[in-house]
Amino acid sequence: MHIDYEPQGVCSRLMSVDVDAEGIVTDVKVMGGCHGNLQGICALVKGRPAAEVIDTLRGIRCRDKLTSCPDQLACALSKALGK
Repeated sequence: MHIDYEPQGVCSRLMSVDVDAEGIVTDVKVMGGCHGNLQGICALVKGRPAAEVIDTLRGIRCRDKLTSCPDQLACALSKALGK
């Protein structure tokens, strides 16, 4: 499954996420935001179960914001899984 997700409340503008039929994250691309950090996050989540990534990233906050790019990635994956 492929989704394009527009994150809210963060610097990144678009998250492109692919999850296979077994629920494994196969690809993540993020436009905007802190390029190096997001490249690292994308590399770390590839090959992991989406549900595990959601549990790991959900609730992370960036500075004084109520969310973060990792938290928004968890939201994107939740949408991909229909949760």
